[in-house]
Amino acid sequence: MSSAMSSKNLSVFYPRVFVLEGLPGFEWAHVWISIPIFIMYLMALLGNSLLLFLIATVKQLQSPMYYFLFTLFITDVTVSSTIVLKMLPIFWMNLKEISFLSCLVQMFFVHYFSALESGILLAMAYDRYVAICDPLHYTTTLTATLILKIIIVLLIRGVILVAPCPVLASRLPYCQTHHIAHCYCDHMAVVTLACTNITINSVFGLTAVLLVTVIDVSLIAVSYFFILRSVLKLSSRAAKHKAFSTCTSHVCIFLTSYTLGLFSSVTYRIGNINPNIHIMMSVFYVLIPPAINPIIYGVKTKEIRSAVYNLISRSAK
Repeated sequence: MSSAMSSKNLSVFYPRVFVLEGLPGFEWAHVWISIPIFIMYLMALLGNSLLLFLIATVKQLQSPMYYFLFTLFITDVTVSSTIVLKMLPIFWMNLKEISFLSCLVQMFFVHYFSALESGILLAMAYDRYVAICDPLHYTTTLTATLILKIIIVLLIRGVILVAPCPVLASRLPYCQTHHIAHCYCDHMAVVTLACTNITINSVFGLTAVLLVTVIDVSLIAVSYFFILRSVLKLSSRAAKHKAFSTCTSHVCIFLTSYTLGLFSSVTYRIGNINPNIHIMMSVFYVLIPPAINPIIYGVKTKEIRSAVYNLISRSAK
């Protein structure tokens, strides 16, 4: 009798599985919705893998900026895989169940790599600042040791800010429903299922987002203020164009990532918006940057274009 009661209480607080609903009410369209998601994932996987290979093998691409890009591309592949490899079975085979532990692990990795990507964009802004504002000391400032330290700090920052989210979520009682109205284990989508006060979870999650976003965006803005000031001081139009062209790829990625992130965050806090709109915005926020980042850098960066052309030429022989 006591054993049965203990088992019942345990199931209240720690459900064996959650059920990911995908897009509730649009189950009939799941297969069709999965097509653009699958295409974006293939683009992300192939594009990022190609550029990772080129950066690792082409000597001309082994410089500070490309080391940060290498980390960014690994992050993009990982975060998109974390979501899509569970999302597609939901849409294709109606395999909606995810274990409680797996859900918490997915929650951590999705938000961890999103925070890491933001930090890498900040590091890349610093790279562009040094390259344009202090070009003579570029190689001596951005040494391999400093780059490694920056990446380690970003990795540790992500753990400190994100790890408490699944830890706090694991301590909540889920005694009403275990059905998550989402395509993956988003932090807020999970904790809103709890039958208790989630103020601590909500406040901590929002604080972590603000700490990452406000700090990173502010420092990126400061970097580009000094970059713009330095470029405008150049007397040659060709020099100005060259300086601006080295920043366009980073600016495009920065604007895409943070604009999608802003829309995703805002839709969560607008009460009268269709929940499926938020679900799709959060999916696009995770999938679109990994899909288009390789294209942006492939088109805008001369060294990468040359490396791709040389690779195709060698393959054609």
